[in-house]
Amino acid sequence: MRLKLFVLVSMLATAGCENVDLGDFSSTSDSAESVQDTSNVSYYPNDQLIVSGKAHFAEGNYGKAYRSFEKAIDVAPQDPQAWLGFAASSDMLRRFDKSDFAYKKLQPVIGNRIEFLNNYGYSHLLRGNLTTARALFLKAYEIDPSNEFAATNLQLLRNSVNYQRRSPGDLSGI
Repeated sequence: MRLKLFVLVSMLATAGCENVDLGDFSSTSDSAESVQDTSNVSYYPNDQLIVSGKAHFAEGNYGKAYRSFEKAIDVAPQDPQAWLGFAASSDMLRRFDKSDFAYKKLQPVIGNRIEFLNNYGYSHLLRGNLTTARALFLKAYEIDPSNEFAATNLQLLRNSVNYQRRSPGDLSGI
């Protein structure tokens, strides 16, 4: 009798779950669809990649920021925010060939906006091109003297002039 009752209960329990596949569950409470890897999806309906790139950049994860902004450029090749983030990430990775390409794409689109001038000037500061960096920072400062980035960049430039310029191998013996 017990066996018949067990079989009957088992049949009723599985009858209600007829369309449920065991693959629909993950080890957490999330469904399998919500935890799927979507990194190969080429369409993003919003600015998810830009937001992700900015977050990585702010945390100092320049390689991850670079990849996010690179994907954002693939998705929206005319987006100036994607190009500006890509250029800044490239600068921080010392990939000046990539950042120069991005700045050349950006300049006709956004012109001499303060964001462009500050970023491009900082790129030249990182390279040691202090004269070019100064000219770009001054243009940005003239546009908006109250902009904190323009003032900070000019201060960085003043501080970098006080340090000696060394070739890459000078500190190898220390």
